[in-house]
Amino acid sequence: MSATTIAKGITSGLRAAMERDPKVVLMGEDIGKLGGVFRVTEGLQKDFGEDRVIDTPLAEAGIMGTAIGMALRGYRPVVEIQFDGFVYPAFDHIVSQVAKLRARSLGFVTMPIVIRIPFGGGIGAVEHHSESNETYFAHTAGLKVVAVSNAHDAHWMIQQAVETDDPVVFYEPKRRYWDKGEVGDAPDGALGTARVLREGSDLTLLAYGPMVKTCLQAAQAAAEEGRSLEVVDLRSLSPLDDATILASARKTGRVVVVHEASTFLGIGSEISAMVTEEAFHSLEAPVLRVGGYNVPYPPSRIEEEFLPDLDRVLDAVDRSLAY
Repeated sequence: MSATTIAKGITSGLRAAMERDPKVVLMGEDIGKLGGVFRVTEGLQKDFGEDRVIDTPLAEAGIMGTAIGMALRGYRPVVEIQFDGFVYPAFDHIVSQVAKLRARSLGFVTMPIVIRIPFGGGIGAVEHHSESNETYFAHTAGLKVVAVSNAHDAHWMIQQAVETDDPVVFYEPKRRYWDKGEVGDAPDGALGTARVLREGSDLTLLAYGPMVKTCLQAAQAAAEEGRSLEVVDLRSLSPLDDATILASARKTGRVVVVHEASTFLGIGSEISAMVTEEAFHSLEAPVLRVGGYNVPYPPSRIEEEFLPDLDRVLDAVDRSLAY
């Protein structure tokens, strides 16, 4: 396949899923005629009709409740939450019902719902439009939580998510929507697996979503100074691909975890604990974390001071290598 953007990779993946299975239905605010605020669903209502690409009211609790009912009746709804900070009205449904119905029914009921959430900062948006709330859902048993960082994964992982009988919270890095990349002919592993994007020997950078690109840039900058950094795209936050993470940690002996969300009780905290428990004797330095600060997301004019950047990642690399 040819090069495309992350946004259009998701579009083509949704199109393929809808062509394969007439039970796949899209729901969300302005996703039909407008094609979504980021144009991810552009053209799909025209091609599949208003019964399968449904413009909903501005009511996330109503959207999620409807998706639950449709899933119970054999449909595979894909719900778009327009922005990360808008998911909270649906939070009760997601954690109380969506995550628990399969276990509550002893497996007799499946919940094949995909909840698409554009997340993260970097687009100069106002309040409630730049949040990284992935840990809420990763902490909730019964949900799969994934995040894409490139066009190839965008195209294939959305299809894998749609085919999953368990609910999937599908995070899309909104400031990377227009980054281009090649889309291959097959997915890179099953949903729930990590991927080594760059081999290295001195230190491991673990990231997901919007920070993967930043870590690849850091690895390139470090290479110019003779340092070899391995970059792992986690891709899945729940479950974590422990095997890939631990193999890289044992290989390099140094680990830095990078994400936009606050480091306090973030994904990096869980990874740090897991690596320390399972690979302690392979470590040459403590596992370090680079992330957002533990404050509400700031006004857009100072968001660049809040977001982890190349300098903060390289500073953590220097501190780790100094041990």
